[in-house]
Amino acid sequence: MKDELVHREQLSPNFNERSLPISMVVLHYTEMKPVETAIDRLCDPEASVSAHYLITEEGEVVRLVPEEHRAWHAGASYWRGHKDVNSASIGIELDHPGHLLGYREFAEAQIDALIPLLHRIVRQYDIPRANVVAHSDVAPARKVDPGELFPWSRLAEYGLCLPRPKIELGDPFDNDGAFYLALERFGYDITDGHKAVEAFQRRWRPEKIDGQIDGQIRAILFQLLLERDRGATR
Repeated sequence: MKDELVHREQLSPNFNERSLPISMVVLHYTEMKPVETAIDRLCDPEASVSAHYLITEEGEVVRLVPEEHRAWHAGASYWRGHKDVNSASIGIELDHPGHLLGYREFAEAQIDALIPLLHRIVRQYDIPRANVVAHSDVAPARKVDPGELFPWSRLAEYGLCLPRPKIELGDPFDNDGAFYLALERFGYDITDGHKAVEAFQRRWRPEKIDGQIDGQIRAILFQLLLERDRGATR
């Protein structure tokens, strides 16, 4: 399919058929340099990994797997009842050194290319803002990408993901167990509670990631759930 937002194709053999309709987007970083190394791996049949798109730091959008197919980007993952996140999602890899090779801000040209691509995908598949997520959101025990420097606020300006909520009502959870249940209700896998809290902090309070439940993150989660119950998180 011709897409003016895609600069070139380098199709990967690593895909199969979906068993669910598309309802999510998962954002990753490659944690490989140079970018050709990442593309080679995503196209290597022995690696058994892929994504639908890779966006270079210079803003080039490379299609690796057509959207109608199930790419292999999320691995063992979970979000809001979906255990087969790959079947329900489109995966976008961002060319980036990651935490392993020197974590840094994301390139402006890269985010400038991501925003229109994401806008087209969200509109085409009617994806709720709450389902544009980080790899760390769907696999908190294993993954930290795209990490605390990813500019979610820029995406939120365009209505492409949920913004960080303004705290209105404070902290309603009187113990950690209540917080974990609420975190699971919001969508996270809480099997590893500490890692789930870190993932929540990485997305919603990136200035302090310690895996500890405190009043601020309790208030943020409560506000997110309140807005969802009001129907304000499409």
